[in-house]
Amino acid sequence: MMSSAAAAKRSVPIIAFWSVLVPLLNIAGHTAIFFLLRSSSLHPVLYAILAILWGVAGVYSIYWSFNLVIELYPDKWKRRIQPFLFIGPAIGLLGWLLLIPTVRTLVMSFQDASSSKFVGFANYAAVFTNRLLLTALRNNLLWVVFGATACIILGLLIAVLADRSSFERLAKTIIFMPMAISFVAAGVIWKFIYYYQPGEEQIGLLNAIVVWFGGEPQAWTSMMQPWNNLFLIVILVWMQTGFAMVILSAALKGVPEDILEAARMDGAGEIRVFFRIIIPYISTTLLSVTTTIIVFTLKIFDVVMVMTGGQYDTEVVATQFYRQFFMYQNFGYGSTLAIVLLIAVIPVIVFNLRQIRKQGEI
Repeated sequence: MMSSAAAAKRSVPIIAFWSVLVPLLNIAGHTAIFFLLRSSSLHPVLYAILAILWGVAGVYSIYWSFNLVIELYPDKWKRRIQPFLFIGPAIGLLGWLLLIPTVRTLVMSFQDASSSKFVGFANYAAVFTNRLLLTALRNNLLWVVFGATACIILGLLIAVLADRSSFERLAKTIIFMPMAISFVAAGVIWKFIYYYQPGEEQIGLLNAIVVWFGGEPQAWTSMMQPWNNLFLIVILVWMQTGFAMVILSAALKGVPEDILEAARMDGAGEIRVFFRIIIPYISTTLLSVTTTIIVFTLKIFDVVMVMTGGQYDTEVVATQFYRQFFMYQNFGYGSTLAIVLLIAVIPVIVFNLRQIRKQGEI
């Protein structure tokens, strides 16, 4: 008993020594490699190769050296500290890339355009009184209400119908294909579909169809306000319906077939089976898909910027943030819009996490 206690006491200085030395060696070594690479004039390809090798070997050496030190600790402390070795870098990276910029943006939202003077809540008051910013908030609401709802309803409807079709794989492949396209590319595609040439031959697909049926061509994304926002939302529905369909289809296949057959044998119609059995059974997945698409629509930027540039009352919060912060150099307004967008997203995420936790408890 005495010998083990004495050995533990003698090992304390050794553990303390290595606990200090190993982090210092890692910091010094990687800092030296950074400055060495920065000061050397190498070919860009060689730079890329060395950066990849340094990243992989560097991460491995950090974990390996720190783990060696933790192995010297008593079992009690080892069990407490070792998990932080694996999640610590991830938490540190998230803090550096997310938490610090968020705090900095919050501070800038209480400052003037040049971030040199404290103005309190003046920027927030301007956001909810300025006509352009109010239009952006209204449009974001339209994207959430119509865009997210249409994506979820169509995704669920197609998943149910495709599941009962002999052409299930083909149908799902066609619906899912737009997901492989970036929103910028989708915006370019739909710009040609909505293209309008006053007084000339219509090369836009939609106007060509309208003219073929004897109608008048329309400037779908510019002059038809506020309906032009709905025409932009169609692009979101075209792209995100496939995402909702795939996730919900996987959930539908998990519904026990014997429960459905029992309900049908008891006289329940397909509509009642759908709303009383299928929907409650896939409610967790449905909630996850809903919150994911809502968060995505709140952050919508690419489609609006490519299609209209935010003109013709199609501004959303993200495009106004880009315009105010990067084009007008109004850092106060831009930061405030970013915080407003963050505040709008947080309740959706918190609600989703709570519902998932409740389902896990059940």
